[in-house]
Amino acid sequence: MSERYEYVPHLLLRRHVRDIASGAEGELMAVINENVSETGLECWVELAYIRGASGREFTTSVANIVLASSATSRQK
Repeated sequence: MSERYEYVPHLLLRRHVRDIASGAEGELMAVINENVSETGLECWVELAYIRGASGREFTTSVANIVLASSATSRQK
């Protein structure tokens, strides 16, 4: 059986990003290509792990992350 995840390099790692789906912001800690299937068929997705201001991490699709604007960062 193959590994269930692998780390993927990303230009926004360790940068302040925003999840466009939820509006939440934080530091991009990792991008991981994960096999999320619980059956014999593999289903791989790229997930972004973001650490919010509370210190808790959340995940979202890599397609949902953008660099947080400095104006938005100053307002929080």
